[in-house]
Amino acid sequence: MKSYSLSFALSLSGVLAFSGSAYAEKKAPSSDSQRETVAKPLTDKERRKREEKLRKELEGPYRKWLNEDVGYIITDEERQAFKRMQTDDERQQFIEQFWLRRDPTPDTAENEYKEEHYRRIAYANERYSSGIPGWKTDRGRIYITFGPPAEIESHPSGGSYERPIEEGGGTTSTYPFEKWRYRWIEGIGSDINIEFVDPTMTGEYRMTMDPSEKDALMMVPGAGLTMMEQMGLSSKADRFNRTDGTRLGTGNSPLPASMNQFERLHQYAMLQKAPPVKFKDLEAAVTSTIKYNVLPMKARIDFMRITNSSIMSNITLQFDRKELQFQDKDGVSRATVNIYARITSMTRRVVNVFEDVVSIEVPTPQLAEAVKGVSIYQKSVPLPPGLYRLNVVAKDIVAGSMNNYETALNVPHFEEEKLAASTVVLADLIEKVPTRSIGSGQFVIGTSKVRPRLNDTFKRDEKMGIYLQLYNFEADEKTHKPNGTIEYEVIKRGSNQKILEFAEEVGKMENASANQVTIEKVLPLRDIEPGQYELRMKVTDKNRNQSLNQTASFTVNRNGAAWAALFTSRRQDGRLCTGDSFSVACTPRQFWFWVPLSPAAYVSVQPRSRLAALLSDPFTITEGFRSSALWFSSITGTTNLSSIRSPT
Repeated sequence: MKSYSLSFALSLSGVLAFSGSAYAEKKAPSSDSQRETVAKPLTDKERRKREEKLRKELEGPYRKWLNEDVGYIITDEERQAFKRMQTDDERQQFIEQFWLRRDPTPDTAENEYKEEHYRRIAYANERYSSGIPGWKTDRGRIYITFGPPAEIESHPSGGSYERPIEEGGGTTSTYPFEKWRYRWIEGIGSDINIEFVDPTMTGEYRMTMDPSEKDALMMVPGAGLTMMEQMGLSSKADRFNRTDGTRLGTGNSPLPASMNQFERLHQYAMLQKAPPVKFKDLEAAVTSTIKYNVLPMKARIDFMRITNSSIMSNITLQFDRKELQFQDKDGVSRATVNIYARITSMTRRVVNVFEDVVSIEVPTPQLAEAVKGVSIYQKSVPLPPGLYRLNVVAKDIVAGSMNNYETALNVPHFEEEKLAASTVVLADLIEKVPTRSIGSGQFVIGTSKVRPRLNDTFKRDEKMGIYLQLYNFEADEKTHKPNGTIEYEVIKRGSNQKILEFAEEVGKMENASANQVTIEKVLPLRDIEPGQYELRMKVTDKNRNQSLNQTASFTVNRNGAAWAALFTSRRQDGRLCTGDSFSVACTPRQFWFWVPLSPAAYVSVQPRSRLAALLSDPFTITEGFRSSALWFSSITGTTNLSSIRSPT
């Protein structure tokens, strides 16, 4: 008996094994076939399955929000977009954006539209319930969508009713009904009359397009006649032969325009639609950015850590004074720029707002020299790590010109045990501030005043400041100081030529700590040739074996004053003509002149009577013509120059 059972089990297992392998072989083509049909259109069965899955996902708070809370005010486009959301986070973000688009005062924490909407739902449930929730009734829908009407004519018990002349006149008996009148509904029009009738006498009023639907004697012969029917000018049977969708007993009398069948049908359809969304944010963007008179402005944002959860965002704006309009009053010329800035979350929730005035005052006699400079404004705003929008509007009060600047603020998150760095700031000024000014005022970071150069362009006679903060070194167990190095390189862009290279130990730097190391360097540029460069810094934490790289690009221009030096010109007849880079006088012949400073190059000069100071920043210097003689020909008596060329 045991051997029989064993052989039976072995036979059964063999059958199962054989069947399983055959089943696998049989299923393989089906699997391949399924993979081949993934990109094909869904079948009706697959589509129904997906819709059923979506329906189950939306059951719960999100389904209730879509179908109950905002069922009357959400647009078709928004509804479809919400159904395409894949995760709860996306749906939650959509809901926040939904209410924000309708917020009449987005600058405040309260959303008056949302509060009013839920108040209307509560009112509808309290007043219009009739076996079903009040928000589901027709009166509840209209009240929630468009708010309380200006006038309500209520007949809660029906009874005797004197028809208005446009409904045929005469007296009849009616079912309970109400007439609501709105003075204005956006997207529909003015003087909107809506009628609700309760023909079942159960308290459930239905919106109707037919004013005669409330007539309780409609089907009773000889009762509730209109004036035309009483005078014999029409028959009550004629009501059922009308083609305008009503059963009014007005005979052949014309109806007012508001009772035209197409007007009534249009109004009925529009009342079913969601109210239009007011895109106030888009409208503001259009009206404030499409301008013919734009105020030039440069902007820069730098991030410095305060704590791991708070990052100081330094917003710097620069205005060229030559672009501002000055107004003279009592010998003082004044230009004023009003600044309004708003920081919002990516869903347009306001996080911070600041306003300020930039005013430049100079004595009028010095105005010509003063307009050559720039005016810089900075505002420091602490923000939690995250992604924000920054909108800055600047307006020149005198000229009326305006600039609307928008950018993303990606405030970094600094991990506690990871080497990190602030933004690299290339500055035209780095200096210590008095004790009373530490941590306050424009351009002040800690104990130093750091004024950034927004265009990262310096002249050779200037010094370039370098400011950087480093965070999260691991302290040495013995010295409790950071153990690391900082390697500096200045590379000429295009050739990768190293202009400068040096390194320093982090632990030996002044006030260095494991929590933060501050780099404040000043680099003289007098020995650096004009061109474009890149500053590279490699920071290494030896204890944690971590490193990071920071880079910043800058440009060095020649000094404008060098071209104002005197030069000597020699005519072919041996006579000398002297002058400077602003003017030269000579008789109309060919002559040579030498530029003793800086390399010279091919320079195009527009014809004019004086050689103005055009040999400056806009022109490229090439090495091939250093101290070489340049030839030009004078066209008229006092050097009307057409060109300056190297001798051929």
